[in-house]
Amino acid sequence: MESREKFKRTFEKLEKAFRKFAEIIRQPSLFDYLSEELIVEVATKRFEYTFESLWKTIKEYLRIEGLLCATPLQCFKEAFKRGIIDEKYEELFLEMIEKRNQVVHIYGFEEARVVYQFIKKDDVYLAIDSAYKKLKDS
Repeated sequence: MESREKFKRTFEKLEKAFRKFAEIIRQPSLFDYLSEELIVEVATKRFEYTFESLWKTIKEYLRIEGLLCATPLQCFKEAFKRGIIDEKYEELFLEMIEKRNQVVHIYGFEEARVVYQFIKKDDVYLAIDSAYKKLKDS
């Protein structure tokens, strides 16, 4: 029972992080009153939170299923096998791992802008949303 509770708490963190990520990514009107630099900074940070919450939620889901994974790559590979993440997003999730690793080491605006250009793609949002919905229904 405690495993389900931990999954529930982890999922709630994912839900909050994803909602905040969507808020900044799906609102082009923000550019009307916020600087590009601020939007890029906030968006990349929210992507990082969402990514971390997603892989940790998958990790808890898999733990309930009797499988232990220790890294995002391990968790995502198993999520593909089990249909939590649609196979059509497999390459995209591998890129997300790369971008998340870059976010941690960003020291300049141009680097952040490159990551932002990736994370604002509709496919990134849709891939995360797809996994989110499957976890929500589990």
